[in-house]
Amino acid sequence: MKRTVQAIFIVALFVLLIWAGNFYWHNLRGALPAVQSPAKGDQAITDTNTTGIPLTLPKGFSISTYAKDLVNPRVMLNYNSNLIVSIPSEGKVVELKDLDGDGFAETHVTLAENLNKPHGLAERCTGDDTPKNPLVCKFYVAETSQVSEFDRDWLADTDAEHPFKLTNKKKLFDLPAGGTHSTRTIIFEPYPNQNKMLVSIGSSCNVCNEADQRRAKILEYDFDTGKVETFAKGLRNSVFMAIHPVSGKIWATEMGRDLLGDDIPPDEINIIEKGKNYGWPNCYGQNIHDDNFDKNTYIRNPCMEPFETPAHIDLQAHSAPLGLAFIPEEGWPEDYWYNMLVSYHGSWNRTVPTGYKVVRFKLDSKGNYLGQEDFITGWIKDGKVYGRPVDILVQPGGTIFISDDKAGVIYKVVKR
Repeated sequence: MKRTVQAIFIVALFVLLIWAGNFYWHNLRGALPAVQSPAKGDQAITDTNTTGIPLTLPKGFSISTYAKDLVNPRVMLNYNSNLIVSIPSEGKVVELKDLDGDGFAETHVTLAENLNKPHGLAERCTGDDTPKNPLVCKFYVAETSQVSEFDRDWLADTDAEHPFKLTNKKKLFDLPAGGTHSTRTIIFEPYPNQNKMLVSIGSSCNVCNEADQRRAKILEYDFDTGKVETFAKGLRNSVFMAIHPVSGKIWATEMGRDLLGDDIPPDEINIIEKGKNYGWPNCYGQNIHDDNFDKNTYIRNPCMEPFETPAHIDLQAHSAPLGLAFIPEEGWPEDYWYNMLVSYHGSWNRTVPTGYKVVRFKLDSKGNYLGQEDFITGWIKDGKVYGRPVDILVQPGGTIFISDDKAGVIYKVVKR
């Protein structure tokens, strides 16, 4: 009897090892770039690239390090010619200041701390700056478990390095915490709905039927009523959102599920409209049914319009698209107008790594897809990983900021 038990144990262990080896080979052997420490930049400095990283840009652009020694910087917000950046891993929101105008932010000021994985940032001002209706500005931070509202506490006018801090923290509304996806991102809707805030909440899992109905959605908070409602659903992890400069519609990147192979399902770019269902967990891409997960029998096609909305643009699977930003007209060449830049954070669930770059999507003024091309590459090269791009902030006049949560830096790209 004892020998029988031992034999069964050995066979079970052998089967388990075979399964684990097979799982690793098909899903994890390309994960090293995502988890290993970044390689040190050792490339020669040129007049177009002073980062020390072998980054390649289109002709006519230069790149430099705007800020360094940050721990996993994520979301950026432009404020008074400075950058405000969320640092989820340290529970902080910081302001980066280039006081001497040399193109490098030598001063890092902590505006708020002891936060719960702060990620999304936004500001909202009300009033018209008259005695009867004074201008009041509030600052908002999306923590993993709530959206918080802050006052801007202005300090001494003569203190150029520390003009204000975020004070009088108040919880605006709760969010579901925990789970696989902990980042929360916020954005205010354009006119005439500027009194409404959108917040993106990822799924708690790779693929599942959510118990918490606030998950895998973009929620809408109404400042006039205080109500939180579903804006759009079926979004596994739409970490970043942006407003189209012409249509005013909300665009969002979307990370597809893992463990279906190297090339499915596609990651996505979606145009988010109120009341629509973007398919997850049952559908992906161009309304393709995920029959690996969803075994139900339907009377209708399980993935079809108007019930489920297909992606606006399919992306290479496991690219992990994050930040997206539209290029304005002011100070940019006409062939860049209305185009969009998207950061590909980079894969872990792919045998041959993909992503680790910024891609330019060519669009017309209505947002129709015309084509795409790599804009910045080189964060992964010759088996070395130098960083992972996250958020993108495009400025009028030909300036772009890019956060890198692996290398701990902010890059500055300039149109020359």
